[in-house]
Amino acid sequence: MLGAGKAGGAMAQAVEAAWPSDAPLEGLVVTRYGHVPLRSPGAGTARIEVVEAAHPVPDAAGLDAAQRMMTLTQRLTENDLVICLISGGGSSLLTLPAQWEGGGVSLEEKQRINRELLASGATISEINCVRKHVSAIKGGRLAAACAPARVVTLLISDVPGDDPAVVASGPTVPDPTTCAQALQIMQRYGIAVSADLLHRLQNGALETPKPGATFFAGNAVHLVATPQQALEAAANTAQAAGLHAYILSDEMEGESREVGRVHAALARAVALRGQPFARPCVILSGGETTVTLRTRASGSAKGRGGRAGEFCMGLVQALQGQAGVYALAADTDGIDGVEDNAGAWVRPDSLVRAQQLGLKVEDFLDRNDAYGFFSGLGDLFVTGPTFTNVNDFRAILVL
Repeated sequence: MLGAGKAGGAMAQAVEAAWPSDAPLEGLVVTRYGHVPLRSPGAGTARIEVVEAAHPVPDAAGLDAAQRMMTLTQRLTENDLVICLISGGGSSLLTLPAQWEGGGVSLEEKQRINRELLASGATISEINCVRKHVSAIKGGRLAAACAPARVVTLLISDVPGDDPAVVASGPTVPDPTTCAQALQIMQRYGIAVSADLLHRLQNGALETPKPGATFFAGNAVHLVATPQQALEAAANTAQAAGLHAYILSDEMEGESREVGRVHAALARAVALRGQPFARPCVILSGGETTVTLRTRASGSAKGRGGRAGEFCMGLVQALQGQAGVYALAADTDGIDGVEDNAGAWVRPDSLVRAQQLGLKVEDFLDRNDAYGFFSGLGDLFVTGPTFTNVNDFRAILVL
């Protein structure tokens, strides 16, 4: 049993609880610090080791976990079964920088590349394309290391489109992207790399395993939880409460603040004209938006916050205090960016209360400080780690 992701601890517990006590089972799973669920005494894992590492920027603990996993694969045979528990966050948690004769990518360089990509506004698909090509374990390389054993991947999706090759940078599945694409992405966002790494990306020396590689034959991937399922569950709950429920999409991408403004325009149309949806209703959406840091200093902005909070600031600004509109945006893992909140609440009086407190939403947007804005309003949404991860969740109630 091998795995990585913010849901890794919960997945390992579920598998071990269901596994026959007399059947062989061993393994190693890495999850984010503080994301190991301890629901009751004895509820942990006895046969699967669960370790913790850093997210969203990798650290030495994640490197150690990845090295240990690759060591475990060295003794596998065609008679072995490897079950991989993969969920969002695995890209950072499972870090093993690419190496070559006489050199390689250092952990420090990989950390810097991650920080700059996260601050650039690149999409998750773009970020993970780069991650695969500077790694010795992602982009199908873990599956290659497991051969000739059979690999079954149990996947919790946190990416638009539920593409297994994007979730956690696809350590167990073929990678259709190329070194050339990774290089183009880094050039597009101004990400500098060492001369040695640049040369190996240019000549394709760090290419990932592609569809059709023989060691993928017989392997299987099963999606066990998806963003769409979360939205459907929310829609069912709203309908049971007597509300109309409309799911826009589980694949929304783009700048968080701009996505918030588009949602505000839709909510105002419903509130003012009853179009395109009938009131009272709940408008639901998911996906993975991006935040481009307006001010960069050592890879970080002046403010604090994540995608959900930035969405909510754009929503507050564009709603203009519209009566009858309430909203929640949150990351389903319980952590918005790197803060202790999952997201934020928006209420009809959010803009007025902010003005009364001297909080100008434009100023907070300028420094990407959603945490400061909603903390000032008392409207942070705090859940703690949820031990799962099915991407962004947004719900707008129009009465």
